[in-house]
Amino acid sequence: MLPFQMNEALLRFLIFAAVLVLFAALEMWWPRRARSWPRTRRWATNLAIAALGSLLVRLLALVSLPLTAVAAAIFAEHREWGLFHNVAVPAVIAFAATLLVLDFAIWLQHLVTHKVPVLWRLHRVHHADPDIDVSTATRFHPVEIGLSMLWKVAVVLALGAPAAAVLLFEVLLNACAMFNHANLALPSALDRAIRLLVVTPDMHRVHHSVLRREHDSNYGFNLSLWDRLFGTYRAEPEAGHEAMRIGLDDYRDDGPTRLGWSLALPLSSNRRVLPKEEPQ
Repeated sequence: MLPFQMNEALLRFLIFAAVLVLFAALEMWWPRRARSWPRTRRWATNLAIAALGSLLVRLLALVSLPLTAVAAAIFAEHREWGLFHNVAVPAVIAFAATLLVLDFAIWLQHLVTHKVPVLWRLHRVHHADPDIDVSTATRFHPVEIGLSMLWKVAVVLALGAPAAAVLLFEVLLNACAMFNHANLALPSALDRAIRLLVVTPDMHRVHHSVLRREHDSNYGFNLSLWDRLFGTYRAEPEAGHEAMRIGLDDYRDDGPTRLGWSLALPLSSNRRVLPKEEPQ
């Protein structure tokens, strides 16, 4: 592993750990919802899934090709590939545009994972979590993590994105995902103010509803702009945040709390592939 890759991995891990501990503590002090399942087993499974996804990304970083987003940015800079290396753009504009374009790319990727059956098979591992808290932000199948990284690499190469901007985006993406998955009770006025710019826990929790019409909304992880712009924004769940059902109705037993079950879920063919719509 190259020195910059080692430094990037250490920096991202330290920030990830600090944010995880912060929101885990805040959840205990100001919880939004009562838990359906004990935290210990769910967290062990969710963090193990995250560790496997991180291991896959680190293995990608070991090969000679630029298969991580930051490595791709450095690769593009050395070869002068991409838009920003071939068009005169002020550095500050390139930096800001990178953050904005990557955020839209992740929003679009998230929407596509809900619409394409083979991708939904992977993504439903995330939605099968029967509770939602900060650990849910880490619960993405390793294969989905790998595909997401390849998508980011393609966007970074096309942009010729600055490496510092890509690194900042990766840190923000992880931190914002942990924030908006947190089981955290924000004051209503503060939530309304924050969600004008950034996705809040109450806003994203709607996306984890068992109802398809709520489940197919609020795809953003960082900026709330895209859902508002493309008509996928939903302000509140029909049943209210305390009464809404979280997860997928097909998986109401203890399966999602087990690591082997969760990793094997994309291979399951005895359940419907896309969630059904319910009558209005």
